[in-house]
Amino acid sequence: MSRSLDQKMCSGYVPPIFIIITHYRHVLDVPLADRKALSSDAIASTEEMPRTPNLMNSTPTPPPDEELVEEDSGLITMLWSLSVSSFAIGGMIASFFGGWLGDQLGRIKAMLIANILSLAGALLMGFSKMGPSHILIISGRAVSGLYCGLISGLVPMYIGEIAPTTLRGAIGALHQLAIVTGILISQIVGLDFILGNRELWHILLGLSAVPAVLQSLLLFFCPESPRYLYIKLDEENKAKKSLKRLRGGVDVTKDIAEMRKERSEASSEQKVSIIQLFTNSSYRQPILVSLMLHMAQQFSGINGIFYYSTSIFQTAGLSQPVYATIGVGAINTVFTALSVFLVEKAGRRSLFLIGMSGMFVCAVFMSVGLVLLNKFAWMSYVSMVAIFLFVSFFEIGPGPIPWFMVAEFFSQGPRPAALAIAAFSNWTCNFIVALCFPYIAEFCGPYVFFLFAGVVLAFTLFTYFKVPETKGKSFEEIAAEFRKRGGSARPRKAATEMKFLGAAETA
Repeated sequence: MSRSLDQKMCSGYVPPIFIIITHYRHVLDVPLADRKALSSDAIASTEEMPRTPNLMNSTPTPPPDEELVEEDSGLITMLWSLSVSSFAIGGMIASFFGGWLGDQLGRIKAMLIANILSLAGALLMGFSKMGPSHILIISGRAVSGLYCGLISGLVPMYIGEIAPTTLRGAIGALHQLAIVTGILISQIVGLDFILGNRELWHILLGLSAVPAVLQSLLLFFCPESPRYLYIKLDEENKAKKSLKRLRGGVDVTKDIAEMRKERSEASSEQKVSIIQLFTNSSYRQPILVSLMLHMAQQFSGINGIFYYSTSIFQTAGLSQPVYATIGVGAINTVFTALSVFLVEKAGRRSLFLIGMSGMFVCAVFMSVGLVLLNKFAWMSYVSMVAIFLFVSFFEIGPGPIPWFMVAEFFSQGPRPAALAIAAFSNWTCNFIVALCFPYIAEFCGPYVFFLFAGVVLAFTLFTYFKVPETKGKSFEEIAAEFRKRGGSARPRKAATEMKFLGAAETA
């Protein structure tokens, strides 16, 4: 839920955002004239963010003439950008330590420790209304980001290690499904008549404590990862006991044999450092492709779609545009669930290309619809349809797929370092988007999605020419694909077969 609240806050879902920004202005004692002007603007157009252009007019509404008011408005914009992006800063820092913490304490204990950070962040945000709200929210979201940076590595790792071999890819996609479900829930509870109002907005921010507490309680009933017990600790009896709990008493001889072989292969392969990923020619191309996949996910414009969605739906004449925005969240969830079933059938590369190509077309139609909105009222419906399709294509491919493919590019030795640098790249791009998007949207106005269309097209072409399919292939076969695409004939040493790989495993 912590991460879902983050995506909601930078998505453009307006009522709670406007209320929190108004509270910032009150705490910082912004001139009364500016607060009155802001309140009037909110009545006429609830979707407008500070210093962000109204979609009906490509020219931003000028603020009051006073220089002091203009400076204060810039300060509010900066503080709000920090409120959004501090979450990603925490995630960037913690992304390097998820695998290490899981190896040191075990998967279950590591997740319990991580939940302490979630509770601390939730408390800071939950009490933000009683103190300097901007300081408490920024620090609370940074702490929550540390939690999410750890948990976003630990949870897929644990899921990948306890899942049956034939279902690791599909079950690994459930992590993304849980995230988008959290986004949908947070959109619903953020409605004005629930928690998205002036009296209860701080409770909305502190609500991230609920799933952390629930997870902590349920973890006491979860067995430790059998792969961790056997491969890392050499505790075969405990691993068998854990497997029997997970498989319901089914014979686990085959699972133990697979782990024994995986352990033997892992012991013969040295771990690879992050520096070696870029200096060793065998790993250089896979790690660069991994980074590009994660950059494509974050720079695709998905946050911009959420940012503008309520405004576009209101322009289309919907009396309650916020419910249409929740509908986008529902579509987000449905198509993520669909990807769970497709990822083992259609293949990773194919789904990624389909998703990116569809997003490019939708971004173009979105841009045309926004630019021509003042001339043709029906263009708002073009943009509205483009929103739903854009989100659908994102969740089919670019949303969940990068994490699978990075894990499948690398064998046991380089995999932890590769996943760490890929996660860091993902969080860094998340931070850049969160910090810069309000300013980019102000500068570009309705043309902003032409920019995203160009970015998506570039990443689509890169994927087509440089990214191999990994479904059902061994590491040697994947390495051969990289050599073929990179023009190198030098073979790379074979490693563990794909059937022993968890889709999100980092151990």
